[in-house]
Amino acid sequence: MFRNHLKIAWRSIKKDTLFATIKIGGFAVGIAACLLIALFINNEVGYDRHYAKKDQLYRVVLEGMYKGEVMKSTHFQLPFAEVLQNDFPEIVKAGKINTIGIFGAGNRGFRLAGESQNNLETGFILADQEAFELLEVELQQGNPKTALANPKSIVISESKAAKYFNGGKVVGETIILDNDQTKPYTVTGVMKDAPKNSHLAYDFLLSIEDTNANWTNQNYFTYVLVDDHTNVRELELKMVSIVEDYIIPAQRERGRAPDFIEVLRTMKYKLQPITDIHLYSDIKMADGLKHGDIRFVWLFAAVAGFVLLLAVINFINLSTAKSANRAKEVGLRKTIGAYKSNLVTQFMTESVLYSFVSFLLGVVLAWALLPTFNNMASKTIEMPWSAWWFAPVIVLSALLVGALAGLYPAFYLSAFNPVNVLKGSLSIGSKSGKLRSGLVIFQFTTSVILIIATLIIYQQMDFILQKELGYDKEHVVILEGTGILGDSAENFKEQLLQLPQVKSATISNYLPVDGGNRNGNTFRREDEGNEGRGIPAQIWRVDYDYIKTLGITVKTGRDFSKQFASDALNSIIINANMQRELGLEDAIGKEINNNGQMFKVIGVIDDFHFKSLKEDISSLSLVIGKDLGAISLKLEKGNVNEALASIATVWDKNVPSQAINYSFLDQEFSRMHDDVERMGKIFNSFALFAILVACLGLFALSAFMVEQRKKEISIRLVLGAPFKSIYKLLTLDFMKLIVISIAIAIPVGWYLMSRWLEDFAYHITIGWGIFFTAGFIALTIAILTISYQSIGAALIQPLKSLRKE
Repeated sequence: MFRNHLKIAWRSIKKDTLFATIKIGGFAVGIAACLLIALFINNEVGYDRHYAKKDQLYRVVLEGMYKGEVMKSTHFQLPFAEVLQNDFPEIVKAGKINTIGIFGAGNRGFRLAGESQNNLETGFILADQEAFELLEVELQQGNPKTALANPKSIVISESKAAKYFNGGKVVGETIILDNDQTKPYTVTGVMKDAPKNSHLAYDFLLSIEDTNANWTNQNYFTYVLVDDHTNVRELELKMVSIVEDYIIPAQRERGRAPDFIEVLRTMKYKLQPITDIHLYSDIKMADGLKHGDIRFVWLFAAVAGFVLLLAVINFINLSTAKSANRAKEVGLRKTIGAYKSNLVTQFMTESVLYSFVSFLLGVVLAWALLPTFNNMASKTIEMPWSAWWFAPVIVLSALLVGALAGLYPAFYLSAFNPVNVLKGSLSIGSKSGKLRSGLVIFQFTTSVILIIATLIIYQQMDFILQKELGYDKEHVVILEGTGILGDSAENFKEQLLQLPQVKSATISNYLPVDGGNRNGNTFRREDEGNEGRGIPAQIWRVDYDYIKTLGITVKTGRDFSKQFASDALNSIIINANMQRELGLEDAIGKEINNNGQMFKVIGVIDDFHFKSLKEDISSLSLVIGKDLGAISLKLEKGNVNEALASIATVWDKNVPSQAINYSFLDQEFSRMHDDVERMGKIFNSFALFAILVACLGLFALSAFMVEQRKKEISIRLVLGAPFKSIYKLLTLDFMKLIVISIAIAIPVGWYLMSRWLEDFAYHITIGWGIFFTAGFIALTIAILTISYQSIGAALIQPLKSLRKE
């Protein structure tokens, strides 16, 4: 019997190729989209799950209140980890790392001792021995118990060991960083490459040599391994004692006022599970890492569900719409004794067959699209062909989806009354019933919401890239790894300024893009001394040409000048936000206190964005100082390639031992928001999938309605009905449904995207133009989809059609 059901199902598919193709194609597109999103979600939620003791491993987060706002930080003092391990028996081990190598100072010169050629490398992390063990770093060479226990130790990844040592013995070799031969590093281990789905990415681990063991400088991530019976919430409450026992006494020694001490008492510690770091890290933590977002995960899961649901709706719509064509079959089967259960089994078999064919094509389509998807999402996801669960999941999903999709049509078709069918009085499916109308509205409501979201995401990204930033990012080249120049940096800069293509140049790695140095401090007005709470602000070390090179506007006062000797000693330039935070109406000439060092304000610059546009502009100050990490060049407009060639020539004369590395400031700014741009591209791609599935269903329904009404259309044409009236007859009902969909989608789309834009401190305003455009696009898509069939119907030869009837 089952084999007979399969034969009939296969004949049904062959008999109506157009509808079978749309059913299977729609399913396949939905399945491919779901599979790609499922692989993406699996990758995102799989971050940091490779640790053997992941359920006991946490990162410490600090929370406190400042001016009525919650402040968060993941940076702690040097002795903090040691105190945790010594004072709290629940903590088995505590360790610390400093990511300044990858997210602060940027690139570092790297070479083997005895060689002259330097290579620019990234991925440096400072770590202590405890953190090395906590992060379960697996060594291929070296002793895991002492790898970072001694000063000037470095552990390198297996890929870097293969690059520089050809896979030979590495332990004991000497490494020179930044061309500083006075501080050689000894290789103490070769580790396996860091997992790609880890919140930390590194190729080099350096031992920590910081000796500034006070409780005021906060530079280190702190990780803890707790006992498996620990009550984490109770431990967090106990950890607050660190504030009273260590931090407040240290601040009192510095003469801090009572109100500042009260601010410290609002501080509390939270233990963030290591598996939550990637998806659940608040932007306020400012840890400098690239994170995912659990909201995007849920969003993509919802989109995947909608795409698959639209494909299932297509199946139900087409099955019920084609019911008139199957009515006689049902009537005859029941007349000769077929039970309802036989018919249900028959139609369910057809549905499952459709599902299996669709799943097969969907998996193949997903596999074909995976490289493009990886490129778009910056992932390295692979099809899990060899995973034990993959084949069973696909088979069970095909059975489940096929059964669910065929459930309603099977019971619907099997319920026909044979007497009515054989009398010819049954004409199910000839008109669009309430169910199909409702499903079409649902499909296009979803599609219009996705169109609205796509337009808003595009406009927000364009807004970010085109927004006035307060500095000029165009035609600025950043030379990286310039620390190797040492004392000759100024001479190198002067040589570059002799080039006709270079307008100005500045030596500083404090730049308004990711990867630039950051230095947070506390400032107070002179009249407050150490008594006030102070305001947090960045203090950047720059040279005399920094403001001019980046095109920053001096609002009041003046820029730094070599004509004033005091500018290199105690002069400071602050931004307008810092002036407001300090409460200085006229800041010029006023002195401000930075942890006991007094600076005289000589200028106030306009606020400029030095962080992502997801964050507000905060307080910032500039002082003259030495920072050789990068040199930025403002180029004349013209031939960029010619300018780069001239710059490279000067570089090669001064630094023959290291290849030139450069980037462009505008590109680095774009990279600050590449996570949002990436998510936007992924979302837009799957939105197109959903719209395609909806259009396939509408195309199939319109084709069927034309087929059902051919006799009526032919009679109308014979009686002289014009083309316009026939076209209107076939499209008007569908257009009503699309208009209803647009009316429902607009408020829903507005609400959802307003919530999304709240993530950005600076964002577009959603105007009616977006909704008009979305509605116009939806109507245009619907009209084009329906018109192909409608125009064809209006142009048929009526006599030939009636003769067939």
